[in-house]
Order: sequence, then C-alpha cells, then structure tokens
Amino acid sequence: MTSVRVAAVDLGATSGRVIAAEAGPGLLRLDEVHRFPNDPVRTPDGLHWNLLELYRQALAGLQRAHRSGGGLAGVAIDSWAVDYGLFRDGRLLGVPFHYRDEVRGAAGVERVHAALPHAELFARNGLQFLPFNTVYQLAADPWVELADRMLLVPDLLGRWLTGAEATERTNASTTGLLDVRTGEWDRELADRLGLPRRVLGELVEPGTRIGALQGDLARALDLPELPVTTVGSHDTASAVVGVPMTGPGAAFISCGTWGLVGAELAEPVLTEAARAANFTNEGGVDGRIRFLTNVMGLWLLSESMRWWARDGGSVSLTDLLAAAARLPGDVEVFDVQDSRFLAPGDLPGRIAQWYDEHGLRAPTDRPSLVRAVLESLAQAFTDAVERIQELSGERIDRIHVVGGGSLNVLLCQRLADRSGRKVLAGPVEATALGNVLVQARTAGALTGTLENLRDLVARTHAPIVLTPRPRRAG
Repeated sequence: MTSVRVAAVDLGATSGRVIAAEAGPGLLRLDEVHRFPNDPVRTPDGLHWNLLELYRQALAGLQRAHRSGGGLAGVAIDSWAVDYGLFRDGRLLGVPFHYRDEVRGAAGVERVHAALPHAELFARNGLQFLPFNTVYQLAADPWVELADRMLLVPDLLGRWLTGAEATERTNASTTGLLDVRTGEWDRELADRLGLPRRVLGELVEPGTRIGALQGDLARALDLPELPVTTVGSHDTASAVVGVPMTGPGAAFISCGTWGLVGAELAEPVLTEAARAANFTNEGGVDGRIRFLTNVMGLWLLSESMRWWARDGGSVSLTDLLAAAARLPGDVEVFDVQDSRFLAPGDLPGRIAQWYDEHGLRAPTDRPSLVRAVLESLAQAFTDAVERIQELSGERIDRIHVVGGGSLNVLLCQRLADRSGRKVLAGPVEATALGNVLVQARTAGALTGTLENLRDLVARTHAPIVLTPRPRRAG
C-alpha cells in the first residue's frame, strides 16, 4: 500500500471539523472539508454539550470527505477529555454535562476527597487536581447507579457509528480511574468511591479497529461501511503524535482553548513535588507518558472577544493583535490560573478585577488587555517548562508550540523571549495530523515508531523557528 485516504473527526471545546487526509511514505496532506461550532447549551440543571448536533455535523462531514476525493478507507474520532455519557441497555442517560459546569465539580471533589485525599489519589492515578476530572464528575452524578456503561465522548460517538463499545486508553487515562502504573482500570478505587465497576468498559489501544459504520447508517448516508479506528482519542494525545520532535530535549505546548505544557517521558513522575506542582501523567500513544500541566490557554482571548462582540459589534482579532504588538513598555502579568477565569462570561472585567485586587494598574483598553493576556500566558508557559525540567530531570532546550496558538506570532515570540529557548511554531493541525498518522499506520500505509511518524511531519509541515531576543523586564 503506497498511501491511504482517511477522515479525521476532530472535536475541540469550541469548534469541530472533519479532515480528509492522504498519508503514505513522504506524503501527509490534509484537507478540511467541514467546520462547525461547538456551542454548549445551558438548561435549568446546568451546562451541557450539544452532543446530538456534534454527531449530526460529524456525519455531514464524513459525507463531504467521502465525496471530495475518491472515497475513504476509514475514520477516527478525537475530542477533548474527561467528559462522558452514561448508557443503560444501549441508551444514553441524559445529556452529557460540560466540564465547565460550575456546580457538579465542587460536590464531586468533596465526596472523592472524603474517601481518600488527593495525595493518595495521585499515587494511584498520577493526575493533577482539576475539579472537572471525570472521577469527580461521576461522584456527583446521580445517574451512575442506573448505568451499565460510561463512554467518553469519542468512544460514545464511536458507539453510535459502529454499535461497538470500547474505551480508548489515552483518554481513559484522564478519568482518574486508571492505574498509572499498569494502565488498567483501578477497580479497587472505584469500589472505594462507590462507583459501580460495570460502567468501566473494555480498554483498547490507539490503532484498534473497533468496527465499521453500521449498515443502516451507512446506507442512509450513502457511505460504505467504513472501518472505525481508535487513535489517541484525547485530542492532546493525538496532538503530541503530530509534534515534529526530532530528538531529546523538547517540551511541547498544545495551545488552543487550553495550553497543555509537557514533555513525553518513558515513565510517570509520581513524586510529591510533581503533585504539589499540579502536574499530571497521562497516557500517550505507544505507551508513552505525557507529563504535563494544564495552563489556561487561548480561552482567555477567545472568551474576551466573545464578550466584546456580544452586542453584535465588530471585533477584529487581527487588528487587536497588531495594536497589542505595537504597545511600548513593559507589561505586568496576571495569574492566568486564577479560578475566576474558568467560567464563561465577562473575562475582561474579571481580569481588571484581578489587577485591582493586587494593587496593579489594569489594562485600560482592548489592545492592552490582549497584550496582558499574551504576556501572562507566555510567562505561565515559561514557568511550566522550567518546572518540567526540574521535576523530570530532562533538560529542555526548545519548545514546540502546536495548535491554534502556533499562529499567534506575538505569543510565540514572547514565549521565546521569556523562556530564553528556541520556539518552533507549528503545525497548527497537529491534532488532526496525529489522528491521521495513527490511522495510516494501522492501515499499513506507514510503519515505524512515533519518531518515524514525527519525522514525516517535520518534512511535510516544517515549523517556524523563533529565537529569543534580549531579555526585557516584565
């Protein structure tokens, strides 16, 4: 087989898209055929994902991908982590909640930590504390007692496509219910938390063919019964596959709604220092460990833009970035990890409030707020990279930025300046690339290790290199 043409369904926290791709030796080409918004829905009981609409849009994208260039040989789905649906007798119970729902997480944290403190939890699952981790959501979910299966979002959609139930391991590693040492479900932990073991389904590796489009569905869509393959179904796991890291000494930042700052390791880091620093050990493709921490990402910018445009006014990100880059002088950074910035709403007002509370001059206009956001993110990313080096013992001499943040030249340059390290920006489509690479390897069009796959990325999607400028204060 010289090449293969597949579809990647890539669902982000704010938008989704379907990519038609061709991959083979020396060939890695993407074509975005369908893009759609991912808008949550607030009901009286909280904030939910509009999962039916995402499914409908994914199917529409598959039709376009199939018709756009000579058919498809398969499909795979990746999405954000931690969120799930509960099933009973094959039927979805309720509408899956959004991890940014403000109420459920707190109740779940209290219940879980009453059973065992976070230090003991970290020793078992290796995960940083995030109040929306799956384990906390499940602890607060009254439907769990009625369920016979929990499926994370990509696996849920895979079930609707194929009828097969499988839980992909990299995404399962984000639930808090996987043993970080064995990579298997920690059923004893589930027992201690009062969660029924039956909801934890069969674990499969990335690159597993779980089934094919069900016949009735395929006929209704005028599609063949396409094979459905698991990839790194946590979008960050796929993004890390698509990072063109060609040697040791690299950190990565998958920068979109969140900034996932990490390094790929052979073994987890389970020290108390790692726990105190709020680092996490998540599963990667081919058994690698993604040692990383969540930093508030471009959510700060996108939600500020959404707030400014709520009255229908025109807001140009390009113009704001250009104006922000021209601002003279130093910028006081703010703590991007402050929990007040997690929920949707008036982020510009909350940022100004943070400055006021800390006796600092708040940004006075939109360009200065954009500049403050980007400088603060660059400093937070720099701090995280320094901590990775300290906690893992791995020397970091360069930083790869992939995802939407790689297009933000001001952010990447200020990261290079603040960190004193070379920054390699791109590819922006690392998640889709990682999805496609694993599919292509499963189909036999590509072979070898992750390093072989990344070498193909580096040859076909060369990153932009930014070098540190003389250090400025602030």
